[in-house]
Amino acid sequence: MKPSPPALSASRQTAFTRRWTSWAFAGVALLATAFGVAALILLLFVVMRDGIGGLSWDFLTSFPSRKPELAGAKAAIMGTLWVMSFTALFSIPIGVGAAIYLEEFAPKSWFTRLIEMNISTLAGVPSVVYGLLGLAVFVFGMNLGPSIIAAAATLTLLILPIIIVAAREGLRSVPYSMREAAMALGATRWQAVWHQVLPAGMPAVLTGVILAMGRAIGETAPLIAIGAFTSVFFTPTSPTDSFTVLPIQIFSWISRPLRGFQENASAGIVVLLIVLLLLNSVAVALRHVYARRRRW
Repeated sequence: MKPSPPALSASRQTAFTRRWTSWAFAGVALLATAFGVAALILLLFVVMRDGIGGLSWDFLTSFPSRKPELAGAKAAIMGTLWVMSFTALFSIPIGVGAAIYLEEFAPKSWFTRLIEMNISTLAGVPSVVYGLLGLAVFVFGMNLGPSIIAAAATLTLLILPIIIVAAREGLRSVPYSMREAAMALGATRWQAVWHQVLPAGMPAVLTGVILAMGRAIGETAPLIAIGAFTSVFFTPTSPTDSFTVLPIQIFSWISRPLRGFQENASAGIVVLLIVLLLLNSVAVALRHVYARRRRW
């Protein structure tokens, strides 16, 4: 039977409403994306405009000073590299190891569900809470003081939930048939995970590591809470030394009224972006290598 004219009209009206709703949603999503991109471009433009002029070799190799034309970011750059190196050394093995255990070996029980719930909850805890925890446990409890090792341990606690969640998602994306095939050929469960599952899920694992390290390198509140200095006039030589990092040095400069310090802060932001891009480029290159191996 052919639809009656009223039913046909209602069907056309419904189709038109659906198309209009779809176009409206696509337009709102496009405007939201354009707004975010425009804000980012404007921010980068302002930072580059004010910071490129103050970026020089003397700025990279000088220590802080009361005179803005003599101030540099050498101590902050070295402190950032020290802290981020130890943070990666602590967080990546612990985070990936915890993800492997929870996803591949842990029995499904109320205890593991409780751990998973706590990990998801900890990912949303404000960073200053981790700073207070690091102050109580590492600085005073373990007598590490406001040192590089205490800062790295605090940032490790901060980014561990991100790495664990991302690594678990990466392992979960590997088909279970790959595990069964490896064990059918005589491999143990650990051998199957180490030689087959982990390399196949490594691109997603490295994505989580990139996001986690990107968050850690820009954190200021937890490091201020554990007692990091706003200005350091020496280069750290051991994990027990006092330190400052680029975000804290930038905060110190930008809080001063002189125009020269504002330019130094912009130059410090440019340096921080460069360091972040260099660290991320290594992880992206490794991710690309593992992704190509997975396609093979």
